[in-house]
Amino acid sequence: MRYLIIGCGHIGSELARRWTSAGHHVVGTTTSPVRVAELGEICADVAVLRGADREAVARAADGADAVVLTVSPRLQRSFDAAQRVAEYADTLTASARTAVAAHPRVVFTSSSSVYGAGGGAVIDEESPTTADTDASPRNFIAAEQAVLSSPRGAVVRIPDVYGHPDDIDYPTRVKFAHDVLGGSVPFSADALLYRVDYRDAAAALDFVVTRDLTGVYNAVPDAAVPPTNAAAFGEICEAANLPALTYRGEIKTPAVPVTSAKLRATGFTFTH
Repeated sequence: MRYLIIGCGHIGSELARRWTSAGHHVVGTTTSPVRVAELGEICADVAVLRGADREAVARAADGADAVVLTVSPRLQRSFDAAQRVAEYADTLTASARTAVAAHPRVVFTSSSSVYGAGGGAVIDEESPTTADTDASPRNFIAAEQAVLSSPRGAVVRIPDVYGHPDDIDYPTRVKFAHDVLGGSVPFSADALLYRVDYRDAAAALDFVVTRDLTGVYNAVPDAAVPPTNAAAFGEICEAANLPALTYRGEIKTPAVPVTSAKLRATGFTFTH
């Protein structure tokens, strides 16, 4: 099979590694020319492009059996509400619309933030998406709508991603929040700190693509209900002798349990 992965960050690179090892022809993309050699070790072909570039994406998607979007807004432009507007629109919504225009089979890596804080006893794929006007959920939702407008479109909703050797751990993230952001973060104190290992996120995408699943699937590890942001990061702050973080509540994520029963019912299991 021939697959195009738009956005080879931690999840996209892991997915490329899995598919190349399985004998598939993988075309990976990056916006950074300096990463071409690195990605060339796990992809048959590498294209330097922006996900919103229609002509470039159409060329890369030519002959592909499926297109997977694992694009991520730049971290340094994610903490300020005003900067998120253009960053998320270009990275998420424009990339999704471009991919759908280029290919009938697109799978989009979305976020559990589309549910906002949630309501009711538990969140599943039938739960309503948030009406929050923040650029993060609005553009994840818009990107989902673009992908699901295609009969073969699929969306995989994931929480915070962790576990990659090059990623920063949670104590380092807390220190960064204090050193760079003045101890103020855009998230909610009462949100549950759901996390998914980058390898499980890639495995979920692999599963959805190779089994030709369509529609929406939560890929949120749900064996146990995690602590809230305030509890988890408060413990880290206390251990590091740092003041508690201030939560601005601009980006709301589920504050009630999330279930991935729909995905698990198809045979998928979380390994990490």
